[in-house]
Amino acid sequence: MEVKIRDEYIKLEQLLKFTNLVESGGEAKIVINEGLVKVNGEVELRRGKKIRENDKVEFNGETIVVK
Repeated sequence: MEVKIRDEYIKLEQLLKFTNLVESGGEAKIVINEGLVKVNGEVELRRGKKIRENDKVEFNGETIVVK
């Protein structure tokens, strides 16, 4: 799935909510803290990680590419 953002970046937890992969910020915090989210192939534990153009986020069998 490709997601277009209009700003320079989007925070990881906001991206998960925006794409409806999680229902809330609390759920995003849990899945990130449990090491279930990868950014560019690496497990990411920071929910405030800045996701920029061409970054790839993987969670729950879904892959998001930011454009």
